[in-house]
Amino acid sequence: MQSKATTVEEYLAELPEDRREAIAAVRATILENLPEGYEESMNWGMIAYEVPLSVCPETYNGQPLSYAALASQKNHMAVYLSAIYLDESAREEFETAYRATGKRFDCGKSCVRFRKLEQLPLEVIGQAVGRFPMDEFIDRVGAIHGTGRARKKQRRRNR
Repeated sequence: MQSKATTVEEYLAELPEDRREAIAAVRATILENLPEGYEESMNWGMIAYEVPLSVCPETYNGQPLSYAALASQKNHMAVYLSAIYLDESAREEFETAYRATGKRFDCGKSCVRFRKLEQLPLEVIGQAVGRFPMDEFIDRVGAIHGTGRARKKQRRRNR
């Protein structure tokens, strides 16, 4: 369910206590591991960790590049890790590390679903969040979607 909250604090305040505690714990893990430069905001009705438009204004959809996100959905909570799905080896390493914890692996294309905090391997989530410095992430997205910065970099390489 998409929230209309405009701040992270509003978002957390509207959650039931058990979900608020779980989302707050995952948020703390994300913030502890988030590489420099990404910004926390509310976007798409969830807590988002993004490349600011001031750093990368030419995106494929006019929105900040989404690195990670955190949401309370109708039947579960989810951590969205778009960065690890840009790189096959990162995705494989994430899945291997996650499964090694013995916790239930419930993942979609870019989300990790969980119903209780105990079901989520926070250390593995933290490692995934810390995996890509912002410049590398921008370059990887640009290679797929053609951000202006990546196109300029590619043109320089082709000279």
